[in-house]
Amino acid sequence: MNKVAQLMCSALVTGTVASVVSTTALASLAKAEGKRASRPTNSTSHWLHGENAGSYQGIDVAHTGVGLATHHASALFWALPFEAWLALSPPRSSTELLLKAAGMSTIAAAVDYGIAPKRLTPGWELTLSKAAIGAAFASLAIGLAAGAIVSKNLRS
Repeated sequence: MNKVAQLMCSALVTGTVASVVSTTALASLAKAEGKRASRPTNSTSHWLHGENAGSYQGIDVAHTGVGLATHHASALFWALPFEAWLALSPPRSSTELLLKAAGMSTIAAAVDYGIAPKRLTPGWELTLSKAAIGAAFASLAIGLAAGAIVSKNLRS
């Protein structure tokens, strides 16, 4: 397999793991704050439905499905430069891998909440506290690191 195809496959695996880990964390964080588990995912559909998406309580394709697909696409997006970084500079330890994942998650947070137009943010601020949003980005880092481990094991 050529390097570009290998990078794309690695990003697909890593991004998928990161998406599952962070979506699970978002649901848990919402529950911990006394909200329905689906609300952070529904909030992510705000690019299509506006700010009312954050208050939608149910589970449906229009809010939850769009939110899941949007979040998954975002995780894949961030997994690609992360996997490219790992390919250029492989981590020598699990600690270094986690630090690199934390760095990528920090960049994602800075872009998502500092540079991107409000309509293109994750929308979690419509549902979660700032502390929970920080924890969600920490879960993204854990998911990226775990995904990179799974991806590497699949290649071995």
